[in-house]
Amino acid sequence: MKDKYIMLKYSKKELAKLNSEEYTMTLQFMKLIKPTETIVKALNKWENDPALIPLIRPNKNKLELECRENLTIDDLTRRLENHHIYLIYLDEQLIGEINYMVDPNHLYKKVPGTAWIGITIGESVGRGKGIGYKAIQFLEEQIKTQGLKRIELGVFEFNNQAHSLYQRMGYKEIGRIENFTYWKDKLWGDIRMEKYV
Repeated sequence: MKDKYIMLKYSKKELAKLNSEEYTMTLQFMKLIKPTETIVKALNKWENDPALIPLIRPNKNKLELECRENLTIDDLTRRLENHHIYLIYLDEQLIGEINYMVDPNHLYKKVPGTAWIGITIGESVGRGKGIGYKAIQFLEEQIKTQGLKRIELGVFEFNNQAHSLYQRMGYKEIGRIENFTYWKDKLWGDIRMEKYV
């Protein structure tokens, strides 16, 4: 697959926080074909980050929330059997990953030919810059290329930033699964959303 590069330019006003006249960042999405130790190390860092855990995986209770596990190259290779994974690079630094699977068992609506998507912006340098938006746009293009017409996702009800992003991108709520994940001493629901592409 040919690498995809996106150049983003921000105005001076948009970059007031960066104290810069102009800033250009290079955003690259690369399909993961063969896992490496470097990639596994980055994924393990993100998947075990206490700030990210509540956002990226469901936890039934406090014990699960506090649990830490590490992937191996073999684990990631097995994951590639049913996940299409794209690594996100910002100015050549690995900052996150996006992925989709086709027709997984956990779909809310069992519509054949549905892509279930996931996104993790693991490095803080990649947040608040519109990268999540661009990453999902890229993933939607890949899904369309595969001939799939429907996308479904789940977002925990306390993750207002992600929920708002998905709404802006045209995703519509189709249901909720109550008491789905544990965070801040209580159980929260999972909002299921869909979009036809």
